Amino acid sequence: MAPRANWKGFLRLSLVTCPVALYPATSESEKVSFNQLNRKTGHRIKYAKVDADTGEEVDNEDIVKGYKVDTDTFIEVTKEELENVALESTRTIEIDEFVDRSEIDPRYLIRPYYLRPDGKVGHDAFAVIRETIREMNKVAIGRVVLTNREHIIALEPLDKGLMGTLLRYPYEVRAADEYFDDIQDVKLTKDMLDLAKHIVNQKAGHFEPDKFEDQYETALIDLINQKRAGKPITAKARPRGENVVDLMDALRKSIGREDAAATEAPKKSGKKPRKAAAGQKEMLMPIAGKKPAKETAAKKPAAKPQRKSA
Repeated sequence: MAPRANWKGFLRLSLVTCPVALYPATSESEKVSFNQLNRKTGHRIKYAKVDADTGEEVDNEDIVKGYKVDTDTFIEVTKEELENVALESTRTIEIDEFVDRSEIDPRYLIRPYYLRPDGKVGHDAFAVIRETIREMNKVAIGRVVLTNREHIIALEPLDKGLMGTLLRYPYEVRAADEYFDDIQDVKLTKDMLDLAKHIVNQKAGHFEPDKFEDQYETALIDLINQKRAGKPITAKARPRGENVVDLMDALRKSIGREDAAATEAPKKSGKKPRKAAAGQKEMLMPIAGKKPAKETAAKKPAAKPQRKSA
């Protein structure tokens, strides 16, 4: 069953309109998260909303938004006033233009969403828009309001649906000049480039996301499981970077190391790499299981593990 939609409205290309729903295409919920605790009591830290001057706690219904003009001056803006800022994109994604995918600078990409027909009607119109974009090999550019802000959204076909990628506005993208101006202009010899290209060819492959595992996430899970089991925690040695004295020598050594790695590769197990998400879920199971007797006795009987079992 599809998760709850972040936005519902209409997709429109000129006079062709259909009801659609927008869903997040990514999730952070599988990652390990931590709560802040009081070291002395072990209790969770609770944050209260208080008046900066009086120090008194403020109820949610008494909290409004304000734009800071100077240190002590704010322009108060109510929820009703914000809702009155009527934008067509609040309820409709109007396709304004079509561009080549290669023209969209990667720095403008924010996050992907899935767009699909909402309900049983409008599937024909949705298919017309989707297949037109596919046949023209273009990306449709429109606007959508999410979390009370208008975003540019780029739409492109993905299987039977559309993938919508939120884009940044120009004022949100920093110019590269201020970061790159101080980089020295270096003349490289053909031999250096040839050696570097050889290393690239040795490492050439295809992008397969399933091959990658979040090593930090795995290390966090191992740490938590070890602490739950009452095992001692030992610090691992950190890798040290080496200063490159002779670039040509470093390139040659790199080639030798890659050659050695390629020779040893067939000796390794022929098992396919585990999917990161599946592997992490498997490792998370001990976290949601029963606690050791000593730990259980130390906690209140009503305490429950915060993470649900995978």
